[in-house]
Amino acid sequence: MGDIVIETDRLVLRKTREGDAELQYRLLNTPAVMEHLGGVKELHEIEAKHAKTMGWFAREGFGFMMMIEKATGELVGHCGVKRVDHPLAPNQGDHEIGWLVREDRWRLGLAGEAMRAVIDWAFGPVGAPHLVALTNEENVGSWKLMEKLGMERRRDLDFGDPDEGSPLIQYSLTPEQWKQAK
Repeated sequence: MGDIVIETDRLVLRKTREGDAELQYRLLNTPAVMEHLGGVKELHEIEAKHAKTMGWFAREGFGFMMMIEKATGELVGHCGVKRVDHPLAPNQGDHEIGWLVREDRWRLGLAGEAMRAVIDWAFGPVGAPHLVALTNEENVGSWKLMEKLGMERRRDLDFGDPDEGSPLIQYSLTPEQWKQAK
């Protein structure tokens, strides 16, 4: 698989590479999966995001990774750490975690499994002083996972985005909170 960054019991998290945009476009870019992420994307939009994440890895040693299921070898999602870069966010540059999982793998605990490993990585080798996660208020599944991971709601970091419809909300996590949550 090459470029493996993290392994969990059921997943391999590897760096994004050339050709992954087409795979993501086919397997992850569905109306249900993308409902709270701005809707289904064009292939060129996914290619641009992949180029950005490959740049993050090259510059900073972290980024978003492809989530590969060990049992099948299939792409089942993506996740990782990046810098907050939403133009309306009040906390530009913070370390932001995020994830998405293929619809036929929902409710299997894959996002939680991946994110526990990503958080350990972020507070370990990446050296993040704290983490944030963004979602829109309507994405209950996302913010419930944030809470399960020990993150706390940060209303002072919430912001509106006319393209989203509902406000974007943020949760944060410090290394101390993570030790207590584990």
